[in-house]
Amino acid sequence: MKLAARVAKIKPSETLAITAKANALRAEGRDVIGFGAGEPDFDTPINIKGAAIRAIETGFTKYTPVGGTDELKEAVIAKLKRDNALEYKRSQVVVSCGAKHTLYNLAQALFEEGDEVIIPAPYWVSYPDIVVLAGGRPVIVNTSEADGFKMKPAELKAAITGRTRAVVINSPSNPTGAAYSPAELKELAAVLLDTAILVISDDIYEKIIYADFPFANIATAEPRIKDKTIVVNGVSKAYAMTGWRIGYAAGPEQVIAAVNKIQSQNTSNPTSISQKAAVEALNGDQAVVGKMVSEFRKRRDVIVQMLNDIPDIKCLSPEGAFYVFPNVSGIYGRSFKGKKITNSAELIDYLLDEVNVAIVPGAAFGSDDHIRLSYATSMKNIEEGLKRVKAAVAKLD
Repeated sequence: MKLAARVAKIKPSETLAITAKANALRAEGRDVIGFGAGEPDFDTPINIKGAAIRAIETGFTKYTPVGGTDELKEAVIAKLKRDNALEYKRSQVVVSCGAKHTLYNLAQALFEEGDEVIIPAPYWVSYPDIVVLAGGRPVIVNTSEADGFKMKPAELKAAITGRTRAVVINSPSNPTGAAYSPAELKELAAVLLDTAILVISDDIYEKIIYADFPFANIATAEPRIKDKTIVVNGVSKAYAMTGWRIGYAAGPEQVIAAVNKIQSQNTSNPTSISQKAAVEALNGDQAVVGKMVSEFRKRRDVIVQMLNDIPDIKCLSPEGAFYVFPNVSGIYGRSFKGKKITNSAELIDYLLDEVNVAIVPGAAFGSDDHIRLSYATSMKNIEEGLKRVKAAVAKLD
């Protein structure tokens, strides 16, 4: 059977594949500890679930407007003003079926054959493929550990060509946890102010930040670039609502109208019940978010220390999100039972086979010297999983 050529141009999501493999092995009876999924292990807060239950009980189960209800758009507008000092109208907001869906729709609305999109590496696995599916070309800017995995203004400037259409900024970042300070974002904005280049600001980990500076996106840090910025966010990470599938974008009216048009032909509206839950998430008591972030901080400190205690592994302490991205290149060249480990994929295969620990290879994020572990899991799993990793590394010749 002949498939469309675009299918061969992209890869399946490595994070979802690792998680599925770990689940399959558990079903076979293996005691697998998974560090793959970027999914909070907390339950959705009770007030949010209550809003969804009331929606069902009152019959709010029909189609809604394609781009979301006015009630949810108003909640998004209020959140952006309250948390980010950004003001929008309803016509500048669209709600989609998760932030990934939002990003996909944006790419379909904005990019064409030959358009270039600048993506700092390490990057979330789906950014390049979303660009490719729209006909664009990802332009990867490799950042360094020495710079905290953050793109410098000179690096951004060097990547710009006459074909550059947009740049993606994800802060805090998946996979590194790196977060840009307001001053760093202002410097990046200075490179873009006199261009027609758009900024896609992926703020999905906004609430999960541990740095000694306030969260900011580029439009907050430099208000003059707001008219060229599309802010993307959602409720999945901050409110433990991954399965509810609600994301949103705010930006120039023309762009949002185009996204709405695209969405009208691919999914129609986001789930009505989930929209009611999202209204409560954004408008309701925010104390639960702080409690989750406090627990994530404790887990971060433990996992970073345990990784750095393993010979030949070096791990920076992330400023946000719930991932660590340790450098494991010091292990490469060592062997187990005559089989040499030379890259991140071979290392994670070894760890899964030998000690039942599931981790995502760094190559999937654009850096083969690293691996990514999610600490959105219990402290018990973190401590046991890292003990297994240390034991496995010690077995290597």
